[in-house]
Amino acid sequence: MSKKEDSGGKKGFHQTELYAEVPATCLPIVYSPEYNITFMGLEKLHPFDAGKWGKVIRFLKEEQFITDEIIVLAREASEADLLVVHTARYLNRLKWSLVVATITEIPPVLFLPNFLVQRKVLKPLRTQTGGTIMAGKLAMDRGWAINVGGGFHHCSSDKGGGFCAYADITLAIKFLFERVEGVARATIIDLDAHQGNGHERDFLEDRRVYIMDVYNRHIYPGDGYAKRAIKRKVELEWGTEDMEYLQKVELHSEGALNEIRPDIIIYNAGTDILDGDPLGGLAISPQGIIKRDEIIFRAARRRGIPILMVTSGGYQKKTARIIADSILNLHRQGLIGEEAVEGVGPSHVPLMMSKSVSSGATFSAI
Repeated sequence: MSKKEDSGGKKGFHQTELYAEVPATCLPIVYSPEYNITFMGLEKLHPFDAGKWGKVIRFLKEEQFITDEIIVLAREASEADLLVVHTARYLNRLKWSLVVATITEIPPVLFLPNFLVQRKVLKPLRTQTGGTIMAGKLAMDRGWAINVGGGFHHCSSDKGGGFCAYADITLAIKFLFERVEGVARATIIDLDAHQGNGHERDFLEDRRVYIMDVYNRHIYPGDGYAKRAIKRKVELEWGTEDMEYLQKVELHSEGALNEIRPDIIIYNAGTDILDGDPLGGLAISPQGIIKRDEIIFRAARRRGIPILMVTSGGYQKKTARIIADSILNLHRQGLIGEEAVEGVGPSHVPLMMSKSVSSGATFSAI
């Protein structure tokens, strides 16, 4: 099997640019300036900081951890890429500004021509989605990867919501299952404050995917149907603080990884658990978030399991600084960086071909 994707154009398969070779000089940190949503101040109408991804990168540069030359530049997911998971009917619905306004919870989007909505709102989300798919492959190659965006865990194959228009977690896993040899099981550890009902609906009947979800039981989305997909469910009360939270995260992440050893971990590292977050309703300190991420990476690295981290929700201006500080801590602890790659997994994994197969007064959330 060639290490490069077959370009023979076999019937039923599609070519993708998302699994292109990445220079060895790059760290597996994926980002693009295209991630950030800025258009006439509309992004300020949702509590989500639509520029936080660029701020994370700026902080990491200021600390001299990264430069532009060693970041992996994310590419936009094409329609063919998206059709690996999404229905054509759903993608066509995104051509209506009303639908996008409902999903993103920014009502004025309703009044914009759809070509502007595609360029200014959906293209950034498609680029972040491409970044998550790229980071999945990089995690298998390097042992770890971080997409500075992504984590749209409320979107499933045929329905978006909570600021999530594309199912990037589902897509990353499906791409790995179909294109990368040796990936037969995946574990999703979802530690955003909200239940990850999108990927749960997508993998409801898929025994290859083990889902652990830790979330505030009282907030959006409260999707009882999707909860049936959760193998390890940890429902939290309002105002849960560091000690209880970190004990539960460590206990259940260890339990999940001991129960079934996956070929990859997808870690949804939402920062909306931060004390004071307007949507999360929990009370975790910045230090608690940094420790949480360390717990998950340490559990993965100790077992030699590749890990992909996406940043998901977080609705305060200070979350970008916390994400950057957490990434710097992972590096200080030797859990990411060039030295963390040595001896973990193959340097390259052969590829296989893939088959292409309500707006309201309250905000939901990533």
